[in-house]
Amino acid sequence: MHTTTFGGAAVAAPATAPAARPAISRKAVAAAVTGNALEFYDFVIYAYFAVYIGRAFFPVSGEFGSLLLSAATFGVGFFTRPLGAVLIGAFADRAGRKPAMLLTVGLITVGTLGMAATPGYDSIGIAAPMIVVACRLLQGLALGGEVGPATALLIEAAPPHRRALYASWQLASQGIAVAVGGLLGVLVSMALTPQQLADWGWRLPFVLSLLLVPVAVYIRRNLPETFEDNGGRSTGEIVGGVFRQHRRYLVLGVLVTLSGAVSSQIGNYMTTYAIQTLKLPATVAQASALVGGIMTFIFALAGGWLCDRRGRKVVLLAPRVLLMLSIVPLFLWLDAAPGVFSFLMVTVVLASLTAMSAAAAMVVVPELLPAAFRSTGISLVYAIGTTLFGGTTQFAVTGLIAWTGSPLAPAWYLAVTSVVSLVAMAMLPETRGVDISK
Repeated sequence: MHTTTFGGAAVAAPATAPAARPAISRKAVAAAVTGNALEFYDFVIYAYFAVYIGRAFFPVSGEFGSLLLSAATFGVGFFTRPLGAVLIGAFADRAGRKPAMLLTVGLITVGTLGMAATPGYDSIGIAAPMIVVACRLLQGLALGGEVGPATALLIEAAPPHRRALYASWQLASQGIAVAVGGLLGVLVSMALTPQQLADWGWRLPFVLSLLLVPVAVYIRRNLPETFEDNGGRSTGEIVGGVFRQHRRYLVLGVLVTLSGAVSSQIGNYMTTYAIQTLKLPATVAQASALVGGIMTFIFALAGGWLCDRRGRKVVLLAPRVLLMLSIVPLFLWLDAAPGVFSFLMVTVVLASLTAMSAAAAMVVVPELLPAAFRSTGISLVYAIGTTLFGGTTQFAVTGLIAWTGSPLAPAWYLAVTSVVSLVAMAMLPETRGVDISK
């Protein structure tokens, strides 16, 4: 790794496993992010249909009972992400990025198949929620190991002056997943009656993703490899090296991820918020996912483009400050005038500012890590941050609304977590132009 000044101290990387960095085509980069989009689609589609999944698998009495359990099960999927980060992230730092990315597609497919095929509680009783929880755990394991190899490949494949733009495609592909999920949610909600949607319609988006799995496997089999490790290191040696030599970056990276994870999950929660709190039609609720996904796609790429021209830190900080200051007034407006326009405008602002800041975070942390530990380090930062904060957000926000009766709970939760992330962001060094080849 390059030597970087951090808090006045020079930090040098170990002299192990230099990255092979052949130029790869835009087609190969598109193949990498297409598989990534499919995996995130499989994971987030659960959030869009949480109300119906809760009723199917968690028939608890009370307005918020089944929804709370459904939100908790959504959060369960985050708690195996650190395990996936350790196992699959380290696998990518031993065997290469490509085999790790093929493995994650296989794991997410099994989890999605279980979600699509498991009968409801009325049919098989307690086995139904148990299977759903197991599927969410498997999906979380896959995603915990997906982000590191995919992001490392994009950065290692990029020309030095376009690393942020390449890396931002990782987040932009998540926006594609959100948008496609939202579009399908709108179509399903329009085509089916509320009863059909609750009975079986929510399963259709899961089934569709299974039809695309062969495509994802094919394109990933044809990816080039950007890293080869000839050191014969074990998983323990790789993970231990990350914690011993790059602990500062891990801690700051997790704290930076905090607010992005909360913002993203509140964005995913907006479909449930619209139905449960604002009493808006299901079609309008699902439209928020479509709008949010499109904004994430556009502004992630815009954030990456700006990072390559203006530096990482200004793009990291400015959108987060704007979101922190505007989110409570926006929710006050939404509460005072709940409707299609106000609801979608809040979604636009939330998704756009979150995507710009997150795009900068997606490149600055990998640029601080050496090639020999890059996949594992990225995976750990992302998995720990999203597990501790993203995985608990929907449950926490649902509980806060139920406990306080205030529809502003999501906004205040986001504003408070943003303060913590802003402190960590300010402590990160600027990484534009650093050498990441070692």
